[in-house]
Amino acid sequence: MSSARRANPAYALLAPNLLLIVVFLLVPLVWALVMSLQAKRSFGPGRWVGLDNFSRLLGDEVFWRALANTAAFTVLTVPLSVGLGLALALLMDRALPGRAVFRTIVYLPIAVSTLVTSLVGLLLFDESVGIVNGVLRDLGVGPVSWQTDGTLAMLSVAVMTLWTRVGFGMLVYLAALQDVDRDVLAAAEVDGAGAFARVRHVIVPWLRPTTFFLVVINLIWSFQVFDVVYVMTNGGPGYATTMLVTYAYDEGFGPARNFGYGATVGLVLFVLTLLVTVAQLVVQRRRDA
Repeated sequence: MSSARRANPAYALLAPNLLLIVVFLLVPLVWALVMSLQAKRSFGPGRWVGLDNFSRLLGDEVFWRALANTAAFTVLTVPLSVGLGLALALLMDRALPGRAVFRTIVYLPIAVSTLVTSLVGLLLFDESVGIVNGVLRDLGVGPVSWQTDGTLAMLSVAVMTLWTRVGFGMLVYLAALQDVDRDVLAAAEVDGAGAFARVRHVIVPWLRPTTFFLVVINLIWSFQVFDVVYVMTNGGPGYATTMLVTYAYDEGFGPARNFGYGATVGLVLFVLTLLVTVAQLVVQRRRDA
């Protein structure tokens, strides 16, 4: 049997996935590039404007604010998501009472819609009727301006985002911990290494590929955050929690209906995400070399 005929079953198995990638990834990406070169405010034909949308982007203060917010949000959430996931995985890897229940509670936000999680966040952090402010009033601390203070609004969004991600990190780390060589851990313990030393010098280096995977995934998720922000703050107060995704959505589907400019913001977001991911891959390969 020729090599071409042997490869036919492989192509047949790959075809559905390749079709989905082309239809739902490549085609929208190319269409976004086409729209970014147009002044398009409706579903009809657009007017070609070349690089005018990109020129406008350079002088757009809201865009730069959204970019800074996205960067700050990423720096805040990614290390905490990975670090807390590892800490919980190390804790849940032990035989503790109620371990299965605790695992379920931590992992539950991943099993439900992010919209539901965002609504829970709104219920918790609402300034008027939120549970958090209710508890603070009972303690005599007074209500906190979760929606009208920009820093606190960003903090509330970050807290709910962490709740939705920590469980995923915990689950992935728990699976990876099963592959850690117990003989190496036992040898380290015999040599006098304490629990913290074993984690730092044995477990953490062993889990480096898993950590790299979680960092890249969380970076992409942070760049693409939308639901939590849109439901809890809608980008406010002012533009304090406006992210690149929410800004692209507001430009494309808000009152302005500026599809061309919204596509431009989305395209820039795609390029930034791609660059950050490639940079992470290069750094990881150099470390492994």
